[in-house]
Amino acid sequence: MSAHGTVEPVVIQMGGVFDVPAAQEVARAIAAAEPQARLAIDLCQVREFSDFGVAVLAQALARRPAGVSLRGLRQHQLRLLRYLGLDTGEALQHHA
Repeated sequence: MSAHGTVEPVVIQMGGVFDVPAAQEVARAIAAAEPQARLAIDLCQVREFSDFGVAVLAQALARRPAGVSLRGLRQHQLRLLRYLGLDTGEALQHHA
């Protein structure tokens, strides 16, 4: 807990290439997190995104739509998430 009594989010940080194996790793971390935990997925250090990796991420996020924030996604990846049925404006909090 922080000094203000709020629970700090669990940070999942990825770098390099965000392909299917990397997305599966994130999906496992999302699934393993406590249901009430806040998650922060930091993809700022990712230099290359695979569209299939983003699709795997979308599936994982669809199973846990609340309490997740995303950082580091570019407009193309955000658009893909919307095409795959995720509301990137409300269900996910994204920070560029």
